This record gives sequence, C-alpha cells and structure tokens, in this order.
Amino acid sequence: MTYYGAKELAASFRTVRDNTLKIAEEIPEEQYSYKASPESRTVAQTLVHIAIGSRLQEDVHVVNKISTFVGYDFFAFMAKLIAEESKPRTKAEIIQLLREEGERYEKILADASEELLGESFEYPAGMVPPAKSRFEMMMSAKEHEMHHRGQLMLIERQLGITPHLTRHMQERVAAMKAAQAGS
Repeated sequence: MTYYGAKELAASFRTVRDNTLKIAEEIPEEQYSYKASPESRTVAQTLVHIAIGSRLQEDVHVVNKISTFVGYDFFAFMAKLIAEESKPRTKAEIIQLLREEGERYEKILADASEELLGESFEYPAGMVPPAKSRFEMMMSAKEHEMHHRGQLMLIERQLGITPHLTRHMQERVAAMKAAQAGS
C-alpha cells in the first residue's frame, strides 16, 4: 500500500502551481521586466520557465517513453525551452500559459499508472545516482517550480510586495493571538 501516488502527486503539483499563479497575478506587469541581477532571468522569463518546465518530463515519460537519458539530446530539448522563454508575452499571456501548462501536467500526473511511476530511469555513466524512479523524476517538476517560486517571492519583497503566503500566515497568527486574548 502506498500513501502517495499519482492522485496525490497531481494534487500537490496543483497546489504549487496555484501559488505560482498568485505570485504572477500580484506582480505588476510593469515589473515583469525586473531582474534581480544582470545574469538572471526577468520575472516574465522566470514565470515562463516555470510554466514550461514540466515539458521535459512530459517528453521523456509520456511522448517518447524512453527509459534512459543515454542518447537523448537533452541540450537540444533545453535550447527549445530557452527559446520559448525568450518570446515576448504580456502578463495575461504568461498567466494563461501557466494555467494551461499546469492543467496539462496535472492531468499527466493524475493519469500516471503505479507501474509507470515505479519504473526505473537510467542516467548516463558517471551521474549520481545512476538511476531514479519515474515517480521521482516526474515529481521533480514540482520541486523545480518551488525553487523558482522561492526566487519570485524574494523578488516580490524587493519590489515591496509581501508574498501572499506570508500575508496568510500573518493573518492566521493575528487571529490566534486575538482568540487567545479574548479567552
């Protein structure tokens, strides 16, 4: 018996994407060209990077159904994603892309069989670990998004925006203190 399978993976991915969408909505469009440093992505590029990040997992596990990166042209695939990140888009287009790509990947996760998730995937010689389960690889899209969402939350602070998760925690703490004071 497993406690965390395809449905739970899909639900947790949806939670992460919903929080990313909230950040995308809260950052003003005029700040979408903001860069935290000269060599980093803009807010817009970071959001598009997040939106399309799951395409690698989709290509590997669903489209091509390969079981190894040996012979896979990872760099050619990544070049396509980088080109996609660089396309100019409005805030509304980026938010729509986040929604559509998120819904597509959530469905892929929800529909994944236990057998598929349990399969081993081989990495090229010299990589550590030498293999991972497809479950771990497909979950990495969520982890990757959370990494970049953390960057966006710091950027929100640089722009004078208190991130929504921080505001929600502050509201809960204030309510708990008010309830305790009223007892």
